[in-house]
Amino acid sequence: MNILFVCTGNTCRSPIAEALLKARCLEDVLVRSAGIYAVNGGDISFNGKLVLDNALIPFAHETTALDKRLVDWADLILTMTFSHKQTIIQAFPHTKTKVYKYKEFVTPQNVQDVSDPYGGDLHTYENTFQELLALTDELVKKLRGD
Repeated sequence: MNILFVCTGNTCRSPIAEALLKARCLEDVLVRSAGIYAVNGGDISFNGKLVLDNALIPFAHETTALDKRLVDWADLILTMTFSHKQTIIQAFPHTKTKVYKYKEFVTPQNVQDVSDPYGGDLHTYENTFQELLALTDELVKKLRGD
C-alpha cells in the first residue's frame, strides 16, 4: 500500500507523519509526504527535525510539491485538514475515494484538524508530534486489521 501524507508546505506535519509511519517498518507499506503549497527541495522545519531527533527517529527530508504523479502513486492520501482534503479533491477529482483527513480515517468520530505547529516553539511542535504519534498508533492498528 502506498500512503501519502499531505499538509500545506511539507515542512512540519506531513513529514513528521511520514517519519513516524516509516519508523514502524510495515511490510508492503510505502510512505511519502507532500505539500499543497510546497516548494520542491526545501528542508523540514528546525523544530520538526528536533522533535524527531529527540524521539530518536532518523529522517532525511526534502519538501515535495503535491502533483498528479504523487496522487496517482498513492493508494491512500491522508491530509492534515479539511481544507487540504477539499483542495486535493477539487484539483484531482479522481482521488475522491482515497482522500481522507488523517483523524477522519483513523478515528472517524474525531472531525478536528491536526494542529499546525508552523512558526511555533518547540513545545508547540512536541504537542503536534504527540498528536501525530497517537494517530500513527491508530493507523498501524487499522492497517494490521486490529
